[in-house]
Amino acid sequence: MSEMNLNASPSSAADAPLVRRLDLRRAATGHPLTHAELKAVMPRPEQDIAGATEAVEGIIRRVRAEGFTALADLAQQFDGVVQQTTLVPAVELRRAAEQLDPEIRAALEESIRRARIFARAQRPEDTVVDYGDGASVTQRWEPVRRVGLYVPGGLAVYPSSVVMNAVPAQAAGVGSLALASPPQREFGGLPHPTILAAAYLLGIQEVHAIGGAQAIAAFAHGIDPTGEAAEIEPVDVVTGPGNVYVATAKRLVKGLVGIDAEAGPTEIAILADDSADPDFVAADMISQAEHDPNAAAVLITASAALADRVQEALRWQTLRTKHSDRVRTALTGEQSAVILVDDLAEGIRVADVYAAEHLEILTEEARSVAARITSAGAVFVGPYSPVSLGDYAAGSNHVLPTSGTAAYASGLNVATFLKAIQVIEYGRAGLGQVAEHVEVLARAEDLPAHGDAVAIRRRAEAR
Repeated sequence: MSEMNLNASPSSAADAPLVRRLDLRRAATGHPLTHAELKAVMPRPEQDIAGATEAVEGIIRRVRAEGFTALADLAQQFDGVVQQTTLVPAVELRRAAEQLDPEIRAALEESIRRARIFARAQRPEDTVVDYGDGASVTQRWEPVRRVGLYVPGGLAVYPSSVVMNAVPAQAAGVGSLALASPPQREFGGLPHPTILAAAYLLGIQEVHAIGGAQAIAAFAHGIDPTGEAAEIEPVDVVTGPGNVYVATAKRLVKGLVGIDAEAGPTEIAILADDSADPDFVAADMISQAEHDPNAAAVLITASAALADRVQEALRWQTLRTKHSDRVRTALTGEQSAVILVDDLAEGIRVADVYAAEHLEILTEEARSVAARITSAGAVFVGPYSPVSLGDYAAGSNHVLPTSGTAAYASGLNVATFLKAIQVIEYGRAGLGQVAEHVEVLARAEDLPAHGDAVAIRRRAEAR
């Protein structure tokens, strides 16, 4: 791999492309790349995982040992607010909804409506298999008891993440929902009012002003009531996106509680051919780049001409977008790239290895191409299905696996909040049909007491 010249050098600074080029065509690599070689060269953000782990371990220890005292100290340290309790009063939730801009309220209500339709359709049916002779096995789906939903603050406001976290949990039938979002100094130490309004519209009554890793720790370990501070009962599952500290906290409490995923910086990959509109491609790359300086925007194409047109579109669109500096930092980072491949089939292979959080298909016969994708958090098909549609109003969920974890993980959905319970019911005749097999396998595993548990029933029947 060290001998491959994967990155083309621009002829001068003036005409240098905004996004680096990663040439994976055979002429550049010298041989077809294996799966492992492709994984090794995929553009990924650099993150200080070790540093984050050390910091988060300290936060979790403090929250577990000191409870609200630690939360209040961390809120003052990181958010600049003084807290007597983390719980947001019900009157503040209602006030935020009443003062919400009518257009924003209408948009949120439509987002909620569409998300609920899709979530209800995901609810799996119980499965019953009857083997005859009074023998049956059932798989029954039950919701977890309580969940903690995290909604980040930071560079943007995410009422849409309130919707995406809460709706599938509610559709699953979870009885107790708690939501946490960072306290904001400019809003009197409460989360952003649009976050509060979205919670109110969804019927969430328990909202806490807690940010970052400490929110995850509070959900996982619980907080005892002290003075004016409200109790936070431990949860069974924690979900929601966040920065590297939130993702690290979720990884560290996994096992004590369930988690949806260890979400990293957002990313978009676009698989495109000559039929794609370069302005559409550039706009969609910028739409994700504006999230975070570490956000990733990747174009995968066999068309060098399209790649050039997209680079030009990125130049002028970046100049005109509101968060131009942030976008430019993301697009010029190592996590973003224009990847050149030999043909569409290789583009599909690269897209599956990259396993994007968001994957757009902007090719001819886009639907059939999308059907060949096996690893992506969400796939957006055709020129009129941009990622931003999925962020807000498609009905799908935007809490999705990042950093290649879509190779094995799923986006947030109703099943995240369900557990499958298997119920075995055999009568005397049904057990008799398989009793000898159970005893034979027990002896084969040198676990004779397992077989004895069946044999004693056979002897009792014979008496």
